[in-house]
Amino acid sequence: MARSAQARYAALIERIFFAHWAEGIEGFFFERTEIKSAADELGIVLPDNPGDVLYSFRFRADLPPKILATASEGMAWRIELAGRARYHFVLGREHRILPRPELVDIKIPDATPELIGLYALADEQALLAMVRYNRLIDIFLGITTYSLQNHLRTTVRGIGQIEIDELYVGVDKQGAHYVVPVQAKGGKDQISTSQAVQDLRACEEKFPGAKCRPVSMQFMSGGIIAMFELVEVDGEVRVAEERHYRLVPASEFGNPLAIDIDL
Repeated sequence: MARSAQARYAALIERIFFAHWAEGIEGFFFERTEIKSAADELGIVLPDNPGDVLYSFRFRADLPPKILATASEGMAWRIELAGRARYHFVLGREHRILPRPELVDIKIPDATPELIGLYALADEQALLAMVRYNRLIDIFLGITTYSLQNHLRTTVRGIGQIEIDELYVGVDKQGAHYVVPVQAKGGKDQISTSQAVQDLRACEEKFPGAKCRPVSMQFMSGGIIAMFELVEVDGEVRVAEERHYRLVPASEFGNPLAIDIDL
């Protein structure tokens, strides 16, 4: 995002935030229409897509320093969906999830068709395809899963319309059923616990008979795929498991299953 656009977004979100916030407040609701009101008050040209102001600070950029300074130590502000064209500023634990660079990457033989890599239109789409073709959800969670739907748009009570990047259903060796909402981030976008919360609420509402196991993933440098299983504990989303996978040609493994048989 260009610097001028970033400064414009920061000014708009600051105006909205400080129109509601006061010392001691840990959350408040606001409406999407306030973006236009803030733009009119500041004499700022409204972005072509006003919603991008909020998306930017939910998944891509840090909130302006003036807003960050109002949070107590160890806490951070996040923006959550709260209904149709309605949002909720919430003060809680840090809501961005970043891969741990010290983890060892696990080599997996690359089963991605070369044609997919040739024509993938975006990092996010390429990531979803690579995970699907290499059955990384199965490997990571230790269950058998099947992709049910891509980019599922649905409405959740109290939240509004959400989009799940890809939805898997699965079963384990005991016959228990699982639903796995997947969040994929490419480029400069970052994984946010806010999306995991809305995915959890969607699964509870739409699939009450299955256990929900949210997974988030993103590319790291060198093409490594970082995967996270998220859980909700005492109202906060936390990382239950993190693994890093590197897809490599099968030739790197030699022939580990070769058996010398004397016919």
